[in-house]
Amino acid sequence: MSRVVHIQSTEEWRKAIEETKGGKSAIVDFTAIWCGPCQRVAPEFDKLSLAHLEIAFLKVDVDKLQDVAAECGVSAMPTFIGFHNGEKVDTVVGASMDKIRSLIATLSSK
Repeated sequence: MSRVVHIQSTEEWRKAIEETKGGKSAIVDFTAIWCGPCQRVAPEFDKLSLAHLEIAFLKVDVDKLQDVAAECGVSAMPTFIGFHNGEKVDTVVGASMDKIRSLIATLSSK
């Protein structure tokens, strides 16, 4: 079970970030099917989505949505970016669950 929304288009991406305006938060997992570390953290990301209902959990496949990845400055996978109120809050590059949890804690406190 998971609450993670898999973004399928640039339009979906824009809508999802627009929805954070008004004081909401989202964490985005920029991932790729061929990325081993991405696949290792995916189950943990799914579990965290169930524990933090106040945050939107989004996933972007960088191969399918290269324009979104480029717009967000993603150059390595996995990259996790937190957004609050439509603005980038912080970025975690790599599969460090401690850093990902810390970013989620920051977003939860907003």
